[in-house]
Amino acid sequence: HTELAWLLNCATPMNWLERMIQFKDKSRKAGTESVGVGLFTYPILMASDILLYQADRVPVGEDQRQHLELARDIVRRWTDLYCKGGAFKKRCKAAGIPSYPTFTEPEAMIVKDAARVMSLTDGKSKMSKSDKNDASRINVLDSPDLIRDKIKKCKTDAFQGLEWDNPERPEASNLLTIFQAVQPGRSREDILSEVGHMSWGEFKPVLADAIVAHLEPIQKRYKEVREDEVYLRQVLKEGADAADAIASKTLHNAKIAM
Repeated sequence: HTELAWLLNCATPMNWLERMIQFKDKSRKAGTESVGVGLFTYPILMASDILLYQADRVPVGEDQRQHLELARDIVRRWTDLYCKGGAFKKRCKAAGIPSYPTFTEPEAMIVKDAARVMSLTDGKSKMSKSDKNDASRINVLDSPDLIRDKIKKCKTDAFQGLEWDNPERPEASNLLTIFQAVQPGRSREDILSEVGHMSWGEFKPVLADAIVAHLEPIQKRYKEVREDEVYLRQVLKEGADAADAIASKTLHNAKIAM
C-alpha cells in the first residue's frame, strides 16, 4: 500500500489534494502549522488501497465520495501518463504482461437510505469511531444494556411527534434514519405510521430494542469466530495470501508502466 501510494504521489498534482474537503476542515481546526503531511496525502493512500486490488465498485459513505472521485481521477491521469503509445507496449511485452491500463477505474456504491449516520450527541455531525465521546455512537459490540443507555441519553429536541427532513430537527431525522437502517426493507411511510405520533420517551426504548435485535446475530457470530482461534487465523492467512497475489501483480504492472 505504502509503496504504491508513493508512486501515485509522484503522479498526483498538489492542487487536487488541496481541494479535499476533509483536509481543509481538519487543517482549519488544527491550524496549518500542526497538520502533518500524512493528512494531506492520506487520500492517495486510500486510493492505493482501492486500486491495488482492481476494485470496480467500492462501498463508501457519502462523505467519502470525494475521495473515491480522486481515485478515479488518479486512474485517468496515470493511464494518460504511462499506459499509452508504442513505448508502453514494448515495456509490457518485454515484461511479459498485457498492455492494458494498470488500474481499474472504481465506482462508488452508496446505499440510498442511511448513507450517512449522524452522532447521537449532535445531529449535525457524523457518527464516528474516532470521536472521543463513546456516547456519540453505537459500536457493533456494545452490550444491549449499553445501547439502551446511550439511546436513553442521546440528544433530542422539544418538538412533539417525529418527522424526517425538518432542518430544525436534525436529531429527529437521524434517529428515524437509524431506526430504518436496522430494519431493512421498511419505507419511511411505514415507519412514521408506527412511531410518528410517539414522544421521545416512547420512541427511544423502541429504537433501542430495534438496534439490539439487529446487532444480536452479528455479535453472536463474532463470538463464535473469536472462540475458534485456529480457524480465524487460517481464514486471515488465506485472505492475506489471496490479497497479496493481486496486490503484488498490480504493483509490478505499475512499475512497468511508470
